[in-house]
Amino acid sequence: MQVIYLKEGFYVENAESKWALKLQAEPFETLYELGFSETILEDEPGLNYLVKVAQTFVEVLKTDGDLEVTRKFRFPDETVYENLVQEVPFVIGSEFVTVTWLQAIHQTFAELFAQELAVFPGSVAEYIQAKNKALIIAGRVYFHLIERKDADSPFAFLATYSSGEKGKVSHFPLKNALLEFHDTKEMLALLSAVGRVANESVFISQFVESGELFAPLRFNEQEAYQFLKETPLYEANGVICRIPNFWKKTQKSTVKITIGDKQPSHVGIDALLAGRPEMYLGEDRYTKEEIKALLQQSEGLAFIKGKWVEVDHEKLAQLLEIYEAAQEKEWSLFEALRQGQSTIENDQQAFLETTNGEWLSEIITNMTTPRTIHKSKFPGSFQATLRPYQETGYNWLTFMQAHGFGALLADDMGLGKTVQILALLDAIRPQKKRTLLVLPASLIENWKKEAAKFAPKLALRVLHGKNLTFDLTDADLFITTYGMVAKIDALKEETFDLLILDEAQAIKNPATKQTKSVKALHAQAKIAMTGTPIENQLSDLWSLFDFLNPGLLGSSKEFKQQMKNGADYRTLRKMITPFTLRRLKTDQQIISDLPEKNEIKEYIALSKKQIALYKSVQKEMLQALEVSEGMQRKGMVLTAISKFKQICNHPDQYLGNQTFKPAMSGKFETLADICRTIRDKRERVLIFTQFKEMCEPLHTFLAEVFGQEGLVLHGGTPVKHRGDLVDTFNAPETYTPYMILSLKAGGVGLNLTAANHIIHFDRWWNPAIENQATDRAFRIGQEKNVFVYKFVTSGTIEEKIDQMLLEKLQLSTELITETSGEQWLTEMSNEELKQLFTLEVNP
Repeated sequence: MQVIYLKEGFYVENAESKWALKLQAEPFETLYELGFSETILEDEPGLNYLVKVAQTFVEVLKTDGDLEVTRKFRFPDETVYENLVQEVPFVIGSEFVTVTWLQAIHQTFAELFAQELAVFPGSVAEYIQAKNKALIIAGRVYFHLIERKDADSPFAFLATYSSGEKGKVSHFPLKNALLEFHDTKEMLALLSAVGRVANESVFISQFVESGELFAPLRFNEQEAYQFLKETPLYEANGVICRIPNFWKKTQKSTVKITIGDKQPSHVGIDALLAGRPEMYLGEDRYTKEEIKALLQQSEGLAFIKGKWVEVDHEKLAQLLEIYEAAQEKEWSLFEALRQGQSTIENDQQAFLETTNGEWLSEIITNMTTPRTIHKSKFPGSFQATLRPYQETGYNWLTFMQAHGFGALLADDMGLGKTVQILALLDAIRPQKKRTLLVLPASLIENWKKEAAKFAPKLALRVLHGKNLTFDLTDADLFITTYGMVAKIDALKEETFDLLILDEAQAIKNPATKQTKSVKALHAQAKIAMTGTPIENQLSDLWSLFDFLNPGLLGSSKEFKQQMKNGADYRTLRKMITPFTLRRLKTDQQIISDLPEKNEIKEYIALSKKQIALYKSVQKEMLQALEVSEGMQRKGMVLTAISKFKQICNHPDQYLGNQTFKPAMSGKFETLADICRTIRDKRERVLIFTQFKEMCEPLHTFLAEVFGQEGLVLHGGTPVKHRGDLVDTFNAPETYTPYMILSLKAGGVGLNLTAANHIIHFDRWWNPAIENQATDRAFRIGQEKNVFVYKFVTSGTIEEKIDQMLLEKLQLSTELITETSGEQWLTEMSNEELKQLFTLEVNP
């Protein structure tokens, strides 16, 4: 089972258990019922978190002493929701979880609560206990402890109860209840919580037995201290306590260490920073002498500096011990950046806090709020205009690289991670910095094209295939694949200035040979790129940051033990946030920077088998050109184009085989990379091909990638069934991840706005026809930004014609019409066709 968070609510897939199936059918109603449970049903972080959200709702209900009168859910302080936001696990859609998102869930619960209570034949307490008899409901009795200006009796105690009609609540002294309630049953119900407390507290039972509980009492320091220590017991049994603020604050005794007031002599992850420890009781600072003086007093409450403080000898002695140890310690910048995670033993963590000094605060602010970074000088040789958020990313990457920090660039798919990295590489090029880029083989051509386009002065060297030898003076940027890292021993012997991983999820499994080989590489600074940061598998998160900043999340053994004891997502998020930059398409600030339709060219390399077949057809067609003319020549040209396209798609399409192994086609591998991200984001995609025979192979392949089947629509699909397919694809209540369409059958007349990704698997080379197909999703009713991917096979007829269309060479708007298809290509001369057909890649 997997729980996925959506922009509004959540969704359960792969449901098998009873509760999972109920959640799938009635998500909010079922989650509401689970909120009254005190157990976790399954080892699924996404579900466990939602149950906690529901349990928080119930906790607010059962601790509201006025609920019996108001009979309405009262939203708690916003800090309750802010804390829940910090605890959200790393699951798909976690970016949607905000205070507003959580409040919306509680609003739905509040409506369910009101509906059920309206027809329930009993009190609110009876309603809640009907859900779970073990729940202790807050009664209507309140215990108040109030400070007084009296040396002998500095505190006053008063018991009250809430009462009212038609939702209006008033509070009265408990003695009034003796006059108001003549019915013994009502009186017993009111005092039931007090009875439970008296059974467990000797202190309170004496007041109950003497009848003093019904009148105001004066407390000395010892009595007040006893009361304050027992308040958790009272509240656990249903009595609501109102206590002085000093107790809430002074219960926390801490040593606060201010680290990094001044810049160290050298900046780096291992730079040593001085720490300035101070002792605090609550919000007030105490000297070593003052703490020692408190240790000489009797335990209890002491009035010092105009405030009451707790004197607990054991706590104060431990506080002093930690303070003295902290005076001896220096902190590395790396330790400081772990955001308060100290090297002092875990049983002392409650006593220790770290705060950032002036210099360190500026460093961390720059890391966590990139807009505050002083703008780096932009390289004049860079041939692109970055959008504002991309400029921010470039500045952040420059800052992280300069300080030697491992950086995770985790922008959402389609937001331009590559162009930000290229801007950085072009900026450090004059400094003779050497960079190693590791990526999947399917992305080599894309990086080469993007680098040539945006950073033409950047010298590249690809270490792949037979080209495995290199010297650091050969290039600015060395590109290799994950598969080749283990084979090129010389890579491990060099220390690069910068090491970059694209599609960094490739190292998510720390046990694989591939991951171990990558982590054996050496570099002064590291960057990992991924549009799908780790979700669900926390071991993946550890592996990624073990590459970027080894030790940040502890050893693998330590991390696993922490996760076994219960994942602390708040602390994890706090630790990794300074090293992570993630912007989302759903962010309004990002959306305003983006066009409504973002077109992306994916340049793809041919496999060896594709190269051999392509050259064979090339030779055959070039010979045929010499002897053909007229209509025969036109037919031959169109046939050649079709054969080249088939080979670029997959060798088996041209050969007529049915195997369609993904490794035989760069397009299949690139398609899988894009669709995995779409799957993880739970978005939808349209895949267009002009070949009907490609629909089923793509369908079989994508069903495996997505883990479920999508839909297919081509010329053979009965017209009367096409509307049903559209409705199924667009239906919000079910997730249909993809639809494969033949260009002519699916290019016009369909409204498929549930998709916000469009992939042109092969090209029609007619902008009007392709735009019509794109408009199936990019039309009125589309609420998301649309991303259009056009596959272009490098060195082939696909790339050459794409370039011709881009530059409008030898073409006019009259020549390329909606109906002309590829006829215009037949008008080219033999010399032009020879250039067009010739493959320009190395085998």
